[in-house]
Amino acid sequence: MNENKIAVLTDSGSDVPQNMLDKFNIYQLSLGINYKDKSYRDRIDITPEEVYERLTEEVPSTSLPTLGEIREMLEKIVADGYTHVIIPVISSGLSGTYNAIRQVCSEFHNIKTAVIDTKNIALGSGFLAVYAAQLAEKNLRFEEIVKKVEDKIKDSHIYYSIQTLQYLIKGGRLGRVEGIIGSMLQIKPIIACDNDGIYYTVAKVRGRKQSINKLIEIVQDIIKDKKNYYLTICHGYAKEEADMVKEKMKPFIDNAALFMEGQISPSLGVHTGPGLIGIGCFDLGD
Repeated sequence: MNENKIAVLTDSGSDVPQNMLDKFNIYQLSLGINYKDKSYRDRIDITPEEVYERLTEEVPSTSLPTLGEIREMLEKIVADGYTHVIIPVISSGLSGTYNAIRQVCSEFHNIKTAVIDTKNIALGSGFLAVYAAQLAEKNLRFEEIVKKVEDKIKDSHIYYSIQTLQYLIKGGRLGRVEGIIGSMLQIKPIIACDNDGIYYTVAKVRGRKQSINKLIEIVQDIIKDKKNYYLTICHGYAKEEADMVKEKMKPFIDNAALFMEGQISPSLGVHTGPGLIGIGCFDLGD
């Protein structure tokens, strides 16, 4: 029997849906959404829909959870009786969240912490939080869970088709996605995070429909022979197209160990703009 009580904490940029946060008792830190006149906490004070609806008026900036918020969250986890906490968070190549959490964790000596840089974003990162929570339910040792989660970083993938590059350019998040000229030729890049956790172009496809079909093909290729995987279909203000993708992915959804869906977090949406479709998969192995 495991005498350690292990919590899992993630950030709102990892996009773990509310039903999964509840089901696996995962704690979440909110990123900030900042408009000229007011700041909001992602998914607490503002919804993804509200952010997308306001994009034509103002593109907000995003910010990390404050050190005070991180401190409060860790104090709450200690007060809830946990002795250990595993913290998978979005890529340090795209956000300072990982470093901020590590900094605060170093102040806490009454709880053992492991902050994991998932090198990914949205559910590409969130899958690892759900996986950690499932392992914690099995009463594995803390060190064993941390190792298993770190070993699985390479098996977590999420790919996006985006409608326009203008928001990535505006937010300075272009990373290794080249192709400002491409936007003039109706080239729709499919992007993902590379091994360093930085955006890069996986494929360039002309036209929206072909881009979404290519997205489906990429993920189906990864999971077609897999027996045990998580799957997600997410979108940024593009529900109709996401539903169409769901229809095409139905056999894969039916076979998934877990299926998660929904809007991507506003903290990501402001960098990618409306019209994003994402499909992600996580190979659990045998």
